[in-house]
Amino acid sequence: MDLYTKGNDLILKQPDFDLDETLDCGQAFRWVKTAPDEYRGFFVNTPLTISCLDKKDGVFKLENTDEKTFFEVWADYFDLYTDYSELKKRYSEDKTLAKACEYAGGIRLLKQDAWETLSSFIISQNNNIPRIKGIISRLCVHYGGYPTYLQLSGETVDSLAFLRSGFRAKYIVDAVEKISGGEIDLNKIKDLPTDDARKELMKIKGVGPKVADCALLFGMYKLDAFPKDVWVKRALEQWYPNGLPDCIKGSEGIAQQYLFHYIRNNS
Repeated sequence: MDLYTKGNDLILKQPDFDLDETLDCGQAFRWVKTAPDEYRGFFVNTPLTISCLDKKDGVFKLENTDEKTFFEVWADYFDLYTDYSELKKRYSEDKTLAKACEYAGGIRLLKQDAWETLSSFIISQNNNIPRIKGIISRLCVHYGGYPTYLQLSGETVDSLAFLRSGFRAKYIVDAVEKISGGEIDLNKIKDLPTDDARKELMKIKGVGPKVADCALLFGMYKLDAFPKDVWVKRALEQWYPNGLPDCIKGSEGIAQQYLFHYIRNNS
């Protein structure tokens, strides 16, 4: 990673990073494409407009951002300290993953806030991305930003009707009640082994294995979490009926992103 300041902006040179493949692949729901090769979005309530200036050399502009914010927020959020070239080299020991990495080699994992990720994926159940983004946008407009679970503690299913989230409202309310009441502690869950952490999250109504694994992977950086939606299940049945390859051990969740993107766009 190379970084320098240009006026009020930062210029970042970073290999293995593609905005479309990373910001529009279903990991997070608050990024909006505002121009070709440009997105505006948030880490919780810290805004960013990022654009790609040179795809070949991996050059990006982060608008109105200083180095302090970059190193406190964005370097970690975009997982810039992880060597994705080395990961892809290791994954490519498997012929299917080699094709997946070649197809979308710019995917990076977004390291998000635990509460925002959990609540977003509760909203995502049996839903499409435009509708998910609409619900989350209404939530943020209402609260002037993404609300904490404490800010939501007074809400009921009826009071959340403005979200137009359907059956998911009761799951949001249950998550808020369990977390604000201390039954679920997201900070402690981060420190648990993944199987135990998954069981804790699944105490929340409407949180099954897939939503729990998304929260663990994207919100708590548990890289052995492996969310399985219909696309990933299809990939497992088609390519890995005898189990996942050894080359992804320890970072299964990142490998899952390549497989998800590959099968979704090539089937």
